[in-house]
Amino acid sequence: MAVIVATLTVIVGTLLVCNLLVVNYAKGRCFDEVSAIPHNKVGLLLGTSPKLRNGWNNVYFTYRINTTVALYKAGKIDFILVSGDNCKKEYNEPEEMKNALMAQGIPAERIFLDYAGFRTLDSVVRANKVFGQNSFTIISQKFHNERALYLAKHYGIEAVAMNARDASAFWGFKTQCREKLARVKLFVDLLIGKKPKFLGEEIEIK
Repeated sequence: MAVIVATLTVIVGTLLVCNLLVVNYAKGRCFDEVSAIPHNKVGLLLGTSPKLRNGWNNVYFTYRINTTVALYKAGKIDFILVSGDNCKKEYNEPEEMKNALMAQGIPAERIFLDYAGFRTLDSVVRANKVFGQNSFTIISQKFHNERALYLAKHYGIEAVAMNARDASAFWGFKTQCREKLARVKLFVDLLIGKKPKFLGEEIEIK
């Protein structure tokens, strides 16, 4: 029994510490109002699918697109780097997001696609190493932004984040639970020096 209690204490303690470190760093760097966020040349839009596995619309996708459009139209970003998963021919997050952005009036020449954003780590590091950005605005939901900001800090990137509207507590419960584990994995990845799956030739955003 004592071993079980000790194990649970370590697990809970690890979750709490990892979460606290991520949340504390993000304070003052996560913005809820478009008018308050500083200008950056590039907005890094973190990818997700427009549909859930059950075929329903993915509100995370919709809210991220709307937030990105609002930032662009307010002059807070000049270009959009869409970074997402394209591991299969029939699954293409960057293209889906590009189409949704263009449908709301964003010019195609202002959108750059990163097809190798398999994980948040890949997206953040590739924005710097492949697309040459030392400073950018991350766009996703707050829980995701906080983790991405911590990654950016680790790699010496000056980043801020714009919080897209979140899902309701009911719809987002599973995602929030996964996020707590993802924050522990974040520190494991940084500890072992995890690298992006691919880098490749540099692509200039201009």
